[in-house]
Amino acid sequence: MNITKTIAIILLATGVLSLAYGGFSYTKETHETTIGPLKLSVNEEERINIPISLGIGCLLFGSLLLALRNKL
Repeated sequence: MNITKTIAIILLATGVLSLAYGGFSYTKETHETTIGPLKLSVNEEERINIPISLGIGCLLFGSLLLALRNKL
């Protein structure tokens, strides 16, 4: 399997996942304190949205690479 086909498959998978989920979220700890035996912390959930145009672009470019891989 050559590098062009690998990149094309990765782009196709990224495009499909970005269109299916629209983004991803993660949790980060912002504040933490200890008062005697109590330990308090605040967790914030952040969401990163992936634009639809980026997903479509990954799909198109991956398809183009896969179709033209023999000519490159």
